[in-house]
Amino acid sequence: MVIAPHDFRDEEFFQPKDIFEKAGFAVVIASKGVKTSKGVMGGITPVDKELDQINVNDYGGVIFVGGPGSAVYFHDQEALNLAKMTLQNQKLLGAICIAPSILANAGLLEGKKATCFSSEAEHLKAKGAVYTGQDVTIDDEDDKIVTAFGPQAAQKFGQTIVNLLKKPLA
Repeated sequence: MVIAPHDFRDEEFFQPKDIFEKAGFAVVIASKGVKTSKGVMGGITPVDKELDQINVNDYGGVIFVGGPGSAVYFHDQEALNLAKMTLQNQKLLGAICIAPSILANAGLLEGKKATCFSSEAEHLKAKGAVYTGQDVTIDDEDDKIVTAFGPQAAQKFGQTIVNLLKKPLA
């Protein structure tokens, strides 16, 4: 899970993380330049790795957590490359709230179904996404891109990702 150095959205991090761990997945927290990160609502979490230390082949997927702080990654080359490498290596790629703009800026949402917080909807459309406005959207093409609206969708987002990661390979 990739979180901002500060001002991640607590629900969008803690709720999916809890769901992932209860499903038996180990969760690694990545960020930039910090050992701990603080959420908008005051939650604090240790950071396990720097963004540039992530090898996508070590993980089942990469999830970008939203919140106002995640805008720091909108044009961050390491974050954009991490998103691109995730899909190139056939791993699950998720983003919630405003974080789908990271995927859009990486050129990964063109022609793909996606959702996001309403403030970023026009940006996603401008980058070629098929904006759904749903709480959680899975792009139909290969079930590798999962996007979500915001805090109220955090649990559904987490459960959707678990379901996809546990789905048998075709």
